[in-house]
Amino acid sequence: MNLSSLGIFHTIIGITALVGAITGFIKYGKINLDRLSGKVYFYATAITSLTALGISKHGGFNAGHIFSLFIIVLISIAYFLFSNKKGVRKARYFENFLLSFSFFLSLVPTVNETFTRVPLGHPLAKDIKDPIIGQTLLVIFILFIAGSVFQFFKQKKDNIEVA
Repeated sequence: MNLSSLGIFHTIIGITALVGAITGFIKYGKINLDRLSGKVYFYATAITSLTALGISKHGGFNAGHIFSLFIIVLISIAYFLFSNKKGVRKARYFENFLLSFSFFLSLVPTVNETFTRVPLGHPLAKDIKDPIIGQTLLVIFILFIAGSVFQFFKQKKDNIEVA
């Protein structure tokens, strides 16, 4: 696999972020920054995105680094909405979307790296252009869209109950 110490740390923290997000989706239907799973997602994603900036399989600044920076922006805006716009019910729609979108974007390099490395010696994909990667990302994108629609209606219901 040839991972550096930073790469190993990045991978462990990244898996922690994924577990936090998935736990939130299962328990609350969203990444909820008020709950432990949401906090784990937020902080682990921030650390994973920052450590990704120090990793380069192909040398130099690349698309993965842009994803990382964009994810940092998304979770930062979501956190701002969460902490500074608590009373603004419409802000929850944006917060939910931004966190879910950051999760979706984090899965793009995750799928690429995992499929081109695992299983050891005979990875699922030869490179990022392999059809299995594109098909997997398409399924994940469809799940993201469906999840976003679900979250919109769930948030709408929650907003009505609070009013």
